Amino acid sequence: LFFNITRRDFVGKSKEDTSMFKTLYDYDIYPKVFPVGKAVDITVKALGEHVRFEGEYKITVHRINSGNVYDPATAWNHTDYTVTAGADNTLRFTYTAGEETEHYVRIWKEDKRVVQLAVYALNPDLACRIPLHGDFHMHTCRSDGREDPGIVCANYRKYGYDFMPITDHHRYYPSLEAIADYAPADPFLTILPGEEVHLPLTDVHIVNVGGTFSVNGLLESSWNFKDKGSDLKYRSLDGKAPDMVPMDEYKRQVEEIMNSEDCADCPENVDKRSYAVCLWAFRKIREGGGLGIFAHPYWISDLWQIPEPYTLYMLKKHPFDAFEVLGGESYYEENGLQTSLYYEEYRRNNVFPVVGSTDSHGSTEHNPIAHTSSTYVFARKNEREDIVSAVKDGYSVAIDTISKEYRLVGEYRYQKYVAFLMDNWMPIHDRVAAMDGEIMREYYEGEADASEVAFMRRKSEALFQKYFVTE
Repeated sequence: LFFNITRRDFVGKSKEDTSMFKTLYDYDIYPKVFPVGKAVDITVKALGEHVRFEGEYKITVHRINSGNVYDPATAWNHTDYTVTAGADNTLRFTYTAGEETEHYVRIWKEDKRVVQLAVYALNPDLACRIPLHGDFHMHTCRSDGREDPGIVCANYRKYGYDFMPITDHHRYYPSLEAIADYAPADPFLTILPGEEVHLPLTDVHIVNVGGTFSVNGLLESSWNFKDKGSDLKYRSLDGKAPDMVPMDEYKRQVEEIMNSEDCADCPENVDKRSYAVCLWAFRKIREGGGLGIFAHPYWISDLWQIPEPYTLYMLKKHPFDAFEVLGGESYYEENGLQTSLYYEEYRRNNVFPVVGSTDSHGSTEHNPIAHTSSTYVFARKNEREDIVSAVKDGYSVAIDTISKEYRLVGEYRYQKYVAFLMDNWMPIHDRVAAMDGEIMREYYEGEADASEVAFMRRKSEALFQKYFVTE
């Protein structure tokens, strides 16, 4: 019996295989996630007459981290229930979890196991947050991507994103365009303002997500200015932004940073002026309430996009808010080495937040790397400020879906939780998101109205309320 108890019915969700576990087609369990120490009423519902509950059942709830399969005395450290099926094809019981971990819910009929489901208990700091799936680096046809901002947003909602920015090269205004496209409909998908920042005197790519004004747009050399000029409606989310900076003044400010204590220990093999520009950019991003991301240093653009001594110094000092540990390419030299560096720094007690991004330049299946990486963020709300602050506070995990089997990068505690979500929550969530994304696309193309988008928003909100107890 022990050797027949396994975590999965078959290989779990991957980029190629988006099937749910067979158990999720036949049975629903809710809530799936709840606080440690809270008595929670749990419902198991049989989804169809072919699996109908009738009569009396035994339920055993096991902590995944307890016991040894070779030692029944500890393996059977569980909570037992005897439950009679309700007329609505459900079993109900009240459970109080004693520690943060995954718990298996095993249902028995006359000593034969009917099904195993899973729930997760969280400590208070995490239980008050909801898991949001998204991305922090995406391009449209306003720079070097394929589709326009409105289409990219609809397509990635269909793929299961709860939030996303548009981060076109040199340009902030395409993200404002995407926000405006859907503002009348107010979809569940949170569209964040953003841009990929490219500044004079450095080749480093920096991503600004959630900032209320454009950092590119502060300089007349940017394409944001060349395309749209200095008008605030093209370089600000709220109509407020610092004055534009003349090139001479920009160089003076960079020089001032170069000669400050912030650059005093800059090694000889690191371009001090370039690093000072990065400091200038990250400060401006924070001034606008944004998330400053150090992007893809091991991207091979002829050679590594950033010299390795520079990358190592940047990670040591980490003036950024988050490190794009997983980027948009599928080769090991980018994502694998960046992951190794993250854990090397972690071993030295140099800990910083991480994100995973597609760096997408095409949002359809015709882009073979459209789904290489993404991020789970644990935020209090699906809103701009909450998402940004959650990442800054370290509540994020990068997800590698380059190969068939997913991989996770980040804090061990959060990895365990995300592994549970990938198997037990994401397939259910993604079915609703796929419908929502299709309605968003129809709305954008004039084939659906705002009320249909609002209906899907309520449906998405209800899904989170059903499966997550946050109080």
